[in-house]
Amino acid sequence: MPSFDVVSKADLHEVANAVDQTNRELTTRFDFKDSGARVTLKEEVMTAEAPNRFQIEQLLEVLRMRMAKRGVDLKSLDYGKVQEVGQRATQTITVRQGIDADHARKLVKLIKDAKLRVQTAIQGDELRVSGKNRDDLQTVIALLRKQEDFDLPLQFVNFRD
Repeated sequence: MPSFDVVSKADLHEVANAVDQTNRELTTRFDFKDSGARVTLKEEVMTAEAPNRFQIEQLLEVLRMRMAKRGVDLKSLDYGKVQEVGQRATQTITVRQGIDADHARKLVKLIKDAKLRVQTAIQGDELRVSGKNRDDLQTVIALLRKQEDFDLPLQFVNFRD
């Protein structure tokens, strides 16, 4: 029975490269000279530090540009609140990996409402779609790609005949 998996994963190696490029650019830009602004990455959580809120926004603009050039979908970033403590402002940015249960239920409902002859199963942080007809599976992929209001980047892997 043909099947495929719907996943949402960001390439953490490319995220690390984008953070390194951002930090390199911050050391050479005139408006960030001697400010101590930087981005640090620990596993899936980035921390942006700068002297004030305005520079945090400027720093994030550089980071977004670098992420986009490296092919990391910006929908996979989850921004925390800017916290200003004394002379420093910090913000945490989480790289979302996997499809959470709430989003998975929305995807299943969307597929069921299309009335296609496929079965869906939530397996941890991914969604398995299987059916008898390969064309139905390709229709599901086209349906999910067409959904622009969904705030997670979706990839389709393990397509099996």
